[in-house]
Amino acid sequence: MTVVTFDEAKELAGRDLGFTEYRTVDQDRVNTFADATDDHQWIHTDPERAKDGPFGAPIAHGFLSLSLAIPMWGELLDVKDVTTKVNYGLDKVRFVSPVPVGSRIRMGGVVVDVTEVKGDGIQLTVDQTIEVEGASRPAVVARGLYRFYR
Repeated sequence: MTVVTFDEAKELAGRDLGFTEYRTVDQDRVNTFADATDDHQWIHTDPERAKDGPFGAPIAHGFLSLSLAIPMWGELLDVKDVTTKVNYGLDKVRFVSPVPVGSRIRMGGVVVDVTEVKGDGIQLTVDQTIEVEGASRPAVVARGLYRFYR
């Protein structure tokens, strides 16, 4: 984890933040997400039927994989001396390859840009890649926007 002050965060453009620890995406997590979003499509929630589906096993929802960027972001960077931290949104998100249920994922991040924002804040633009352990292609690529205020 990179830990910086607000002023130090202003200098992070171009910085590779490395990767988080791996976390397992198990069937219970997928089912809980399906309940929360009312998305019970069988490729996610029916392991027996999914065996004969296009992926040969159940897969996590793309938006579940993306939502895990929230806790994983907290493993990559901490800006210490701020009053407010805001997940401002995302630019260009792609679900490049599936996340099979039971697999382990992690996220890497590279700070692309740091800009000042109104209200004594800064915005970090971060290229984020969520990868599946052992896979040749990433599962999710996104550009995250994070704001920090003094």
